[in-house]
Parts: sequence; C-alpha cells; structure tokens
Amino acid sequence: MQWISSAMAAIPLLEREAPAAERSGIRPKSGVAKGYGPDPDLMRKYKPGDLWPLTFSKDQRRLVIVLCDIIMPADKTSPSASMLGVHDFVDEWISSPYPAQKGDRNIILKGLSWLDEEAGRRNKANFISLNPKNQLAICQDLARKAKADSRRFPGSFFYRLRNLVAGGYYTTPAGMKDIGYLGNVPQAEWNGPPEEVLKKLNLPSQ
Repeated sequence: MQWISSAMAAIPLLEREAPAAERSGIRPKSGVAKGYGPDPDLMRKYKPGDLWPLTFSKDQRRLVIVLCDIIMPADKTSPSASMLGVHDFVDEWISSPYPAQKGDRNIILKGLSWLDEEAGRRNKANFISLNPKNQLAICQDLARKAKADSRRFPGSFFYRLRNLVAGGYYTTPAGMKDIGYLGNVPQAEWNGPPEEVLKKLNLPSQ
C-alpha cells in the first residue's frame, strides 16, 4: 500500500514532465473512493493480493514481466524492473477499486491482448514466444505511436504502461538510488541557526 501511495504521487509528476504530444487524456478524473471499507494499516507490510483480488492471469503476468524489462532493463548499476517486482506493482495498481485505476485496468488489459494479436499477425506466435529482437521491434513501434498521439490506442496503452512501470520502478529504494534521490537524510552537520538570525531574534548565541 505504501508503494501504491508513493506511485500515486510520482506518476502524475512523470506525466507532467512528458512532452505535450505524449500526454494522455484517457484517464478519468480522480475522485474520492467510497464504500471500500476502512483504510488499510499503512504500518503493515501487505503482500500482493492482500488488499483486493489481483487481475493478471498467469500468462498476462508473464507478458508484463517481459514488458517491464523491455521498458526498464538492467544495466551495470541498476536491476531490471522485474527484479524489483514492478510487475506486481502494476497488477496491484490496476486491480485497486478506484475510478482512475479502473480506467488503467481497461487499457492495460486491452493492450496486452493487442500485443498477442500483433505478434500473431507479424510472426504467427504470441508475444511471449517471440525472440527478444521481434519483441523489441513491436515495442519500438508502439513507442512511436505513443509519441505521435498518446490518446489513441494502441499508443495510449504503451504510454500508460511505460508511466506505470517507471512510476513503480522509481518509488523503490533501488530506483531512488538510481536517480540519486536521498530523501529525508541529513546532508551535513547542523550547528544551529546563523548568528545573524539569532541576533535579529534577540536570542543568545550558541
């Protein structure tokens, strides 16, 4: 739940930084969810599926793992998205019973089906069975479509999935480390307020 909460703050910032041509208009306006019971205990560690039933089937989960690592692959200093469990985050996100997430669930599931159909049209196989080169080629085409018009399917699917993967990745400790975010950590020893401030407030020197 803490991961979901962090990403809810981070993902809109990612979208705000995107070029205007890539901004998506597919998500419904956020609203206050009602009727879902008491708030979860934010101090408790929840496992995927503890708060609400998850959405992905076994095959969909395998497909999203592949997509996560195409979007955020491992490099010399950072793990891949799937190594951080970002696919679980995406499943948890689209399964949550809130209006904005319901819109994401519809487009993500539609997009996963489209990927298998497109793989069948190109290579007579489902996406997960393609070699990495052919998988990447389809995703690169999707990325171009998303850049041209992020509100039109299937580009809108890839645009949304990419933001969810990035939002999930960069709200993990490893993702924060990757971008150099330190958070609430003291940067230097503090020796009290400056003398001029104390003098102005008529307070004794340290």
